[in-house]
Amino acid sequence: MSITTTSILHRTPWTPPVALRADGVYVDLEDGRRVIDGIGGAAVSCLGTSHPKVIAAIKDQLDTLTYVYNMQLSSKPAEELAKFLVDSSNGAFELVAFASGGSEAMEAIIKLARQFFMETGQPDRKNFIARKLSFHGNTLSTLSLAHHPTRRAPYEDILDHEHFHHVSPAYAKRFQRPDETEEQYVERLRQELEDKFIELGPNTVIGFAAETVVGATTGVLGAPKGYFAAMKSVCEKYGALFILDEVMSGMGRMGSLHAWQSIGDGAAPDLQAVAKGLGGGYASIGAVLLSPKVARGIRGGSGLLKHGHTYQAHPLACVASLAVQRVINEEDLLPKVVKNGELMEKLLCQGLLAEGALAKPFTFDIRGRGAFWGVEFDFTCPEAANLNFKTATFAMLVQARCFTNGLIAMGMNGGATLDGSRGDHLMFGPAYNATEEEIVKIVDIFVQSVNEILMESMV
Repeated sequence: MSITTTSILHRTPWTPPVALRADGVYVDLEDGRRVIDGIGGAAVSCLGTSHPKVIAAIKDQLDTLTYVYNMQLSSKPAEELAKFLVDSSNGAFELVAFASGGSEAMEAIIKLARQFFMETGQPDRKNFIARKLSFHGNTLSTLSLAHHPTRRAPYEDILDHEHFHHVSPAYAKRFQRPDETEEQYVERLRQELEDKFIELGPNTVIGFAAETVVGATTGVLGAPKGYFAAMKSVCEKYGALFILDEVMSGMGRMGSLHAWQSIGDGAAPDLQAVAKGLGGGYASIGAVLLSPKVARGIRGGSGLLKHGHTYQAHPLACVASLAVQRVINEEDLLPKVVKNGELMEKLLCQGLLAEGALAKPFTFDIRGRGAFWGVEFDFTCPEAANLNFKTATFAMLVQARCFTNGLIAMGMNGGATLDGSRGDHLMFGPAYNATEEEIVKIVDIFVQSVNEILMESMV
């Protein structure tokens, strides 16, 4: 039966095509087409959509226990998943609190961080510092914490501007000065954070929050070497919490279980949010990981999480997530993630930056690692005078053309300026177990689509 109308209030100005089934990284649509998913939904599907071990675990759990309310009962899948997350952290984490997704996890971090200081006798700590051009979720408090201009805009008048403050992003390609070394740029950002602490009153700051790798806002943007160590040092100097959001970049996507282990200076956080790669799309789940320091503070006070939701620690979500993590370990997928990332980078550079490539003048940056890549385009160069995208943006035109050509990619705008007024980037987040042939196909369709839009936009 063809669906021509919808009763869903969708998130897009168009009605999305209907998916009927999926196999690995491929999705079959109602109209008969098969597309390859190059972004895993939203950097979620780390094992594709049909891994037999994960599906079997969910089916088995359906026959055993489908739901308990977490204020009344726990469950074996929840206990085992929490133990896995603690045991696999090499001592970085001691306790886990579950949520149903990334926004919920970051919301829980905001409340848990405040709870920590209330229970350790520091009630004057009430301010958070985060970064411009960041995203931490779609609730009002996480929108207040983050600084995604477009997503904040409709709610600006009801966001919390009193307790949430912002410093510059770590975006060297855009904002490092020509006369600065990388070390000098990091020091300038460190000093800016320390100045913000002093401005607010060091004893009023709860913590500094950042995405280890910025996702949709700027398109897979990592920080310069030494940045996270420097930011953590400021937090430690003034007794505040160092908070990392790895909702998109964590749980293996960068080629290490936690992104900070490979590209974050090894700077372990006091609190960390994970979500997308935790359940891999097989279930709705998020988690907050607590360092021994925070765990001690909570245990020394109330000993409980003063926050929660009805479906928190859902047995089906936890059993699915545990199966996903076991598959990643059993199939030794993290080295494969790194290898696939090296291939993707090579192919993207060949397709977009080779001598004579149509996209070369406009390809501002190709960045990423493992199974998370972003390509940023810039149209301020002289060659751009020959292009006319009419009322559309390049990123969204390419995203639409990719889909027409059989590829799901993620296009975003507004990451090139602090006010979100300019910028085009596209993102890729293939499954960790994607084959080399599938990586090649993703890049081939993407480059083809970029070239088609550029050719059609020439005047």
